[in-house]
Amino acid sequence: MSNKSTKIHKSEPKNTLLTDLNDDLNRHFYYTLGRDKTEGSRLYLYHALALTIRDRLVAKCRTTNEQRAKQKTKKAAYISLEFLMGRALGNAILNLDLEQEVNKALKQYSVELENVSNAEHDAGLGNGGLGRLAACFLDSCASLSLPVVGYGIRYEYGMFNQSIQNGYQIEQPDNWLREGHPWELSAPEQSKRVKFFGHVESYTDKAGRNHRVWVNTQDVLAVPYDVPIPGYKNDVVNTLRLWKSEATDEFNLREFNEGSYSDAVAQKNLAEQISMVLYPNDSSENGKELRLRQQYFLTSASLQDIIDNWIAEHGENFEEFSDFNVFQLNDTHPSIAVAELMRLLVDDHEMEWDKAWEITTSTMAYTNHTLLPEALERWSVPLFERLLPRLLEIIYEINARFLGEVATKWPGDSDKQRELSLIEEGDVPQIRMAYLAIVGSFSVNGVAALHTELLKSGLFNTFYKLWPEKFNNKTNGVTPRRWLAHCNPNLKSLISNYIGTKWVSNFDNIKSLRRFYDDKEFQDKWYAVKKSNKEQLVDLVKQHCDVEFDTNMLFDVQVKRIHEYKRQLLNILHVIHLYIQICKGNTENMTPRCVLIGGKAAPGYHMAKQIIKLINNVAEVINKDDRAKPYLRVAFLPNYNVTAMETICPATDLSEQISTAGKEASGTGNMKFMMNGAITIGTLDGANIEILESVGKDNFFLFGATTEEIHSIRNNYDPISIINNSENLSAVFKLIESGHFNLFEPHIFDDIINAVKCPSDPWLTAYDFDSYCDAQSLVSNAYQDKKQWLRMSILNTASSGKFSSDRTIAQYSDEIWQLKSDAKKITDKEKLEKQHA
Repeated sequence: MSNKSTKIHKSEPKNTLLTDLNDDLNRHFYYTLGRDKTEGSRLYLYHALALTIRDRLVAKCRTTNEQRAKQKTKKAAYISLEFLMGRALGNAILNLDLEQEVNKALKQYSVELENVSNAEHDAGLGNGGLGRLAACFLDSCASLSLPVVGYGIRYEYGMFNQSIQNGYQIEQPDNWLREGHPWELSAPEQSKRVKFFGHVESYTDKAGRNHRVWVNTQDVLAVPYDVPIPGYKNDVVNTLRLWKSEATDEFNLREFNEGSYSDAVAQKNLAEQISMVLYPNDSSENGKELRLRQQYFLTSASLQDIIDNWIAEHGENFEEFSDFNVFQLNDTHPSIAVAELMRLLVDDHEMEWDKAWEITTSTMAYTNHTLLPEALERWSVPLFERLLPRLLEIIYEINARFLGEVATKWPGDSDKQRELSLIEEGDVPQIRMAYLAIVGSFSVNGVAALHTELLKSGLFNTFYKLWPEKFNNKTNGVTPRRWLAHCNPNLKSLISNYIGTKWVSNFDNIKSLRRFYDDKEFQDKWYAVKKSNKEQLVDLVKQHCDVEFDTNMLFDVQVKRIHEYKRQLLNILHVIHLYIQICKGNTENMTPRCVLIGGKAAPGYHMAKQIIKLINNVAEVINKDDRAKPYLRVAFLPNYNVTAMETICPATDLSEQISTAGKEASGTGNMKFMMNGAITIGTLDGANIEILESVGKDNFFLFGATTEEIHSIRNNYDPISIINNSENLSAVFKLIESGHFNLFEPHIFDDIINAVKCPSDPWLTAYDFDSYCDAQSLVSNAYQDKKQWLRMSILNTASSGKFSSDRTIAQYSDEIWQLKSDAKKITDKEKLEKQHA
């Protein structure tokens, strides 16, 4: 189709709701959007199609909510500062089973669904794995027909757009809302007021009870925007409620009328900043304040919303509140919910402290996602006192009562008091938010078997000794709908032709593939699908990196957030090792490979950004060297996101999961690659351990020090000696130190060199290098045996059933939330309504 403006000729569409999908598409295109030409752009057609699909989602969502209201079911609220949703159109069409209807409707516009889908921006409301996990969980909650509402922030600017200039990461705003978001529905009449600043006063009521009142506050409005979340072919649609911050009218008007025009604008901007940008850089005091404002804004608005809904139905009777509500705190970010629920119950609803605490501790559940102590939220007491004075009082009261419990458990042990106190002593006292979450929750879970054991034996060991019954494990998972059925349609068709389609909704059935792993005909078809997927990735890399990948080469991929513990540095050191072998002429039996690395570094993370620079410089040198071209090609993919992963994942041969053991809580990229037949090279870290157990050691490339070994290694760690005694690693460092990759940029990689050589290097890069190279040699040998590699690939997919987020969410529901699925009731009700109509 040409880029010229094209007139669409057809009969005028019917102006009726939810008739034929074709009529609804035309109605939205003609009347809702007021268009009669495509104008060389797919944007309006995408919006019209999104609105058409949304109509159906809204109808099903209304039925879902009505049925749940009648049944009085227990509900869960999943509170997360991140939801990395990606694009919604393809996922909604898949889950509603509308592929054929949509393709038929688009024929009149002479356009393919893929082209229309490309007009949608990724909803970048998350940084990485945490936000993507939350999105998978919402999909599974709906697909399992569980009454769960997601609560997050509607960031106007999501995760930054990343470009590469001269090898360096450059951050640009991600204005993902600039062309509108057709999936959301605003509900301004349900806005909530969130308090900040001010001070606390006391008064005594007629009954002699003392009350604390938070006054002279600077309030912000939280305006809800609802996004429907469809289950897979089950007529259930849940809701993700996102809060947008706005200034209150009366506050701005007062400032304006008093002549303080600049103050009025400043206060409006201050209010709107809260939901302006995802996760501000908190290296400055202003950044810390804004991040704390975001966390409190989210939790306060969400809890008010839930309590208001409760009161609308039950009045001020909270006797059964904890029987019908549970709150899952996704990581430490929303942990202030513990104190806020207490404030709402004690201050706003005049409940006795003990009763409010009983409700709080029987409704709050906390998921921890990190083993890095520095990643746990800690806020200075002075900041808290200025921004949230009443919350600080409540935290002090919680702490005093909790330390009384500690004293009972360990009489006279002042060290235990200091260790477990919610307030960390020091020149500037700090509030330990993870401790608040543990104290205020009835459940504390890790996200992989190893992670949970390390929480119990290390990071939270004393809390575990105090409350062992609170701690449990819920290994993460990813939704097979998006991460296999949607992103890899050719493999979906192949699998379904052999084992049927039930695996999409019950992923445990994927194990039926095992009986075909040695079937020659099936292997050939599997190989053809992989090759086709690799061709799509070749196009993506060429477009964004100007590097030519070859589908006959091994596709070696590491895409994830750039962080030292994830060890992209180890990966590029191995690439340099391969390059040295090529330069020496040691290419006999070398397996040609294309290495793809992608991910974003936090704007203030100097070392991560330097690693990106090194990767790009190494790639530039290798790709320009004709000696390397037949054996090695390297690319850094800029602006890695969910949509890019949907192309990368199906094409990958080797999945790099190489974090230092004991540092990665779980990982979810490892699961996505496994589902699509990639073989993992990895350490015994996070969910890698369970992947290895599921697929077997013969189908996994293992290397590196274990968590048990690392402690003794660190006691006498001498990386310089390791480098000097390793022929391969010393050659790599000599080449880097010679300036070969930075001829005109002297000393730019000194920080990286010094970090690896430092005896206190927590990532043990030098220690694991030779083991990593040995594992990579096994990879090269295995890939040369095409039949054996195909067996391994098929068995990885066949063994991935455990890593569906449906399994994870079923465990959350059964073991923590105590929810009941309502699928059959809703479906039966809709069938009766359709028959009646």
